Amino acid sequence: MKSNFNVQLYKNRKIVWLTSFTLCLISIIGMIICLKSSSIRAPLNLGLDYTGGTQITLERRCSNDCNTLNTIEISNNIVALKNKDKNFSSDNSPNLTRSQLQLLDNSKLISIRLPFLSAPQSDAVVAEVKNSFGPFINENTSVQIIGPSLGKQLLTSSLISLSVAFLGIALYINFRYDRRYSFLALLALFHDILIVCGVFSWLGYFFNVEVDSLFAVSLLTIAGYSVNNTVVVFDRIREKGLIDNQLSFKYQIDKAVGATLTRTLYTSFTTLLPLISILIWGGSTLYWFAFSLIIGVLAGSWSSVALAPSLLSISSNKEYE
Repeated sequence: MKSNFNVQLYKNRKIVWLTSFTLCLISIIGMIICLKSSSIRAPLNLGLDYTGGTQITLERRCSNDCNTLNTIEISNNIVALKNKDKNFSSDNSPNLTRSQLQLLDNSKLISIRLPFLSAPQSDAVVAEVKNSFGPFINENTSVQIIGPSLGKQLLTSSLISLSVAFLGIALYINFRYDRRYSFLALLALFHDILIVCGVFSWLGYFFNVEVDSLFAVSLLTIAGYSVNNTVVVFDRIREKGLIDNQLSFKYQIDKAVGATLTRTLYTSFTTLLPLISILIWGGSTLYWFAFSLIIGVLAGSWSSVALAPSLLSISSNKEYE
């Protein structure tokens, strides 16, 4: 049974454009503010994957299963070193709130990533964790420096992968549709990516949220999802153009969007369910990855059923009936 909504997209096109324009403008402003910020100096608050830092790994001494630790509690103890350890008392000391923690092998291994630390500062962090959450196997404690060149190489690789993916999408859409369709599909894709980046720029500025290599993966996933939704809507518009060719082009678009709206809502809802589950129960490592995908799915659904078709409707010179 088909459910076709009575969509009046062309009639409300200015509301759609204003909404998308406002979201994009807020995103651009957030990225500019981050770029001008003395502590960030980039459109997004880049994490240690891209900037480099110090990685500390400790192995707990457990006979069988180790009791579960709370990463937030460990992080709070590390941050507290700012006030109680002389090695972190200077104004130029690293920002300990940027620590990233992972519990591996059923909480037997603790992996801590921090900005660049000096040898005394690394020793202070190791001592604090050992005193509060021990015992540990001292011989298996390691401190490694991740150089900035490796971080830049990872950032370059992420940008190249995104560029190649977008180029491939552009070639596919140009092959399948005419230039008008392909341009609007790419515009919708850019709209979705910009909004996701904008949200994380504001999160980075106000809450010190950093983007890592998983963020680049989420952008690639969002790109595929956005284009898939847009292609489905455009296919239905072309189909309506063949069936209802006696109607104006703008009215054909309204009918096509109404016919695909239920499918888009169901697809988005079923996609959001596992992402929300990961957000709640996936742990700190996957939290922001799931969050970025949720924002991308919402933005992609909006651009596919509202923004791209409404822009397509103005390309016709026929009167709206």
